[in-house]
Amino acid sequence: MSRILIIEDEEAIAELEKDYLELSGFEVIICNRGDLGLNMALKEDFDLIILDLMLPEIDGFEICRQVREAKNTPIIMVSAKKDDIDKIRGLGLGADDYMTKPFSPSELVARVKAHMDRYNRLIGSTTQKNDIIEIRGIKIDKTARRVWVNGEEKTFTTKEFDLLTFLAQNPNRVFTKEELFRKIWDMESVGDIATVTVHIKKIREKIEYNNAKPQYIETIWGVGYRFKV
Repeated sequence: MSRILIIEDEEAIAELEKDYLELSGFEVIICNRGDLGLNMALKEDFDLIILDLMLPEIDGFEICRQVREAKNTPIIMVSAKKDDIDKIRGLGLGADDYMTKPFSPSELVARVKAHMDRYNRLIGSTTQKNDIIEIRGIKIDKTARRVWVNGEEKTFTTKEFDLLTFLAQNPNRVFTKEELFRKIWDMESVGDIATVTVHIKKIREKIEYNNAKPQYIETIWGVGYRFKV
């Protein structure tokens, strides 16, 4: 359930807003003082804040400024002031919307839903999960280029990481040294394919319990290597 914080010193207005929002499925918390509301907004997690301008102790402008410095939570500023300068100032401090009292509670609910939908779409479009491969105790984060073996992070060189990742994302498939050399070192590279053997040995030292009896990267004699799953 989405949580909404109402910072409003007029209790009748706050309770009316709360009733309409709760009927729409929101969890609502009311705070009647600016200083307490600011503290709650900064310390707790809310999905949206409805913020009155005229408040005891700390006004809505200052609350908006401090919240926006710390969080991207949508803020709807409400006030009986109709002056454009107040609206401009509030939006300039980072408020997402400005409503002038009196307003329809149903309009408030509609704006709350619209801003929360917009924020959730924005977060969903900008948050990307890392591309991760997990096989029998080995975790390879392709995005961050990091490797953990049974929870312990191991350090890999660029080519070691590329070779391990390639084999892990093509499990149970046998690759010759020539194929691995072309895939990891590039077809145009000039070098000794024995470098593949050297890199396999280094990778095994970091991921295998017993290099003499590898459980992950197996040697297929006369052919090449495969990552066993």
